Amino acid sequence: MTNNFQTALGEGGFGIVYHGYLNGSEEVAVKVELLLRVHHINLVSLVGYCDERGHLALIYEYMSNVDLKHHLSGKHDISVLKWSTRLRIALDAALGLEYLHIGCRPSMVHRDVKSTNILLDQQLTAKIADFGLSRSFQLGDESHISTVVAGTPGYLDPETGRLAEMSDVYSFGIVLLEILTNQRVIDQNREKPHITEWVAFVLNRGDIARIMDPSLRGDYDSTSVWKALELAMSCANPSSQRRPNMSQVISGLKECLTSENLMRSKKQDVDSDSSLEMTINFDTNVFPSAR
Repeated sequence: MTNNFQTALGEGGFGIVYHGYLNGSEEVAVKVELLLRVHHINLVSLVGYCDERGHLALIYEYMSNVDLKHHLSGKHDISVLKWSTRLRIALDAALGLEYLHIGCRPSMVHRDVKSTNILLDQQLTAKIADFGLSRSFQLGDESHISTVVAGTPGYLDPETGRLAEMSDVYSFGIVLLEILTNQRVIDQNREKPHITEWVAFVLNRGDIARIMDPSLRGDYDSTSVWKALELAMSCANPSSQRRPNMSQVISGLKECLTSENLMRSKKQDVDSDSSLEMTINFDTNVFPSAR
């Protein structure tokens, strides 16, 4: 179409624009974006594509453990994700988004971050998928203002109309609230339909126990939970200026994970001490004392 990219017309947010011909006659401008340039351990990799005899396909790496939403639903006879595992999944997804925002040149905004777009591999490593709505923009370039609303209801930034990384941060905050609560993002049968409103409503009533996913059965460090909850609500702040960037989100999640791991380490030490005490008592009772 472009005669091997012979004539460049210019360069925009999507990449270089080339002069070409459609069906050998109609002149067109072709914008070229190389998806293969997006490569990160926490992004689903594009392996290749197929364009043969009308068959069009994009080929991605296989993710054997489906998606985050699948595991949170509890409907597929699968084990409950531990709190520490959920934190690692959130951290993986945050690292992927940070790469899109500051690791890519030009930067990219995903625009459809949600729990069904966070896929899990065999080791439950999380990778962000579905770049169908993604857009590129140059840092400091005001041309990335957009009037087209893109994304999924419930995850959409209240400050619509602007293509910016803070929209992804808002959506990520909603995902983090899902991880914490295992509640639907929008549920008309709740006191407050949207998950952010519901969490704020429950917090104001002091009913903390209702917020966390009951399937966790309280098996988590309260400090890490509070940090994660505060972080999630900060990401989902209606004002984009009050939201953290993804680098700050990553720092916060690492603190949560450190707190959780420290609690588990102390718990294991206590269990080991208790086990040792039982063994000593057992030995003393079974073997008679010397006379």
